[in-house]
Amino acid sequence: MCAEPWTAEDIPDQTGRTAIVTGANSGLGFETARHLALRGAHVVLAVRNEAKGREAADRIGEERQGASLEIRRLDLADLDSVNDFAARFRADDAEVDVLVNNAGVMAPPRTLSPQGHEMQFASNHLGHFALTGLLLDRIGNGRDPRVVTVSSLAHYGGRIHFDDLTGERDYSGMGFYRQSKFANLLFGLELDRRLRASRSPVRSLVSHPGLAATSLVENGFTTLTRPIGRLVLRLFTQSSESGALTSLYAATDPRAESGQYIGPDGRREWKGPPRVVRPDAPAEDRETAARLWALSEELTGVRYEFAAVQTDVGRGPDDPDQTD
Repeated sequence: MCAEPWTAEDIPDQTGRTAIVTGANSGLGFETARHLALRGAHVVLAVRNEAKGREAADRIGEERQGASLEIRRLDLADLDSVNDFAARFRADDAEVDVLVNNAGVMAPPRTLSPQGHEMQFASNHLGHFALTGLLLDRIGNGRDPRVVTVSSLAHYGGRIHFDDLTGERDYSGMGFYRQSKFANLLFGLELDRRLRASRSPVRSLVSHPGLAATSLVENGFTTLTRPIGRLVLRLFTQSSESGALTSLYAATDPRAESGQYIGPDGRREWKGPPRVVRPDAPAEDRETAARLWALSEELTGVRYEFAAVQTDVGRGPDDPDQTD
């Protein structure tokens, strides 16, 4: 990392790069898409609600006339939607240089996805796992290709409920949110290991925004706790724009390395400019990551084809053994 605090002004010129940002119509996703577009990237706003996506694109367009933006519908909770998004993207022979797995839901009442998976696990993890796998060969052909998966401080204390994935026996909204954010870290770090082993040029990084005042966080409060929650947000959080800097660093800075976890530099990683941080130790457990990977392939039907992106470009001879 650089000696001076990293800001949006440090984002390199993105002209010629294509970025897909999930959940790009609001919050962290909007700010990520906005800054990438302002720096010249062609940005695909992958959103569940196309009308809100158009509103977001209009806001960015007002700030930068001629911004290169595209709205595509994607419901990450529905694997049929994920498959359709990827198929249409491939049918258009489109390439992608960076995929930002940002979208998510937080602490809803117990709900199942169309395929019968717990909603947070489906939206926050399985949908992104499937999307990344379906587009990996396209990403591998990109310029400085990267996958950035957005986790959360909530991954601390998280675990994968292998024996009760849907929460049928014991569901807690926040407990299963922690599971999904824990899964994001396991996935992003395991993806890095497998990419290195295949000598792929793709970098896999994980980021978290600290405590960012987004609608996702505010909606996580109950009616009774919302007034107190809003006070806490004002006192201890940073803006969505500041929170998005960790993802933007991971997606654009030349010094960002595959396998890194990027979070805020401040006390307890609540706020501040981006820096490399360490996840909770269980998130680095390779056995758990491999078990989750196999389960995710089974549940999504997506098998990763790393041979499709094998290359000798951009990796030193010792790099496949690196894990940090």
